[in-house]
Amino acid sequence: MYAVIMTGGKQYRVEEGDRLRVERLEVEEGAEIEIDRVLLVGDGDQVAVGRPFVENGKVAATVRGHGRTKKVKVVKFKRRKNYLRQHGHRQHFTELEIGSISTSETDRLPSDAADFSATELSDVVADSSDGADSSSPDVADSSDS
Repeated sequence: MYAVIMTGGKQYRVEEGDRLRVERLEVEEGAEIEIDRVLLVGDGDQVAVGRPFVENGKVAATVRGHGRTKKVKVVKFKRRKNYLRQHGHRQHFTELEIGSISTSETDRLPSDAADFSATELSDVVADSSDGADSSSPDVADSSDS
């Protein structure tokens, strides 16, 4: 089972047992947290997609630690102008270990619900394009007026 969660303005695809680094969260090390901003949950052929979030979707995680990434150096330099500016940045992060992924079963889609044959899909596309051409005004006619 996997899920796509949103935290810190970013989206992550996670599975049970995964360890990942997210933007720093103000929680203590070893604490259990529950992420309820679940965008998608999948299990084999069945996928539940939220609008925008999956109803009753939850991902349980344990905070394994906090830290800072490697330094990123920013250098601004202009030759022959005696101009050199150096700046470093280290981003804070929280490391999470994903425990369990859960959702309500009513959000699940049956595996055959989204099955369309190629001919049915092409008929739908053809019907919508034929209707749009007949109802839209001709560009050449509007420019003559």
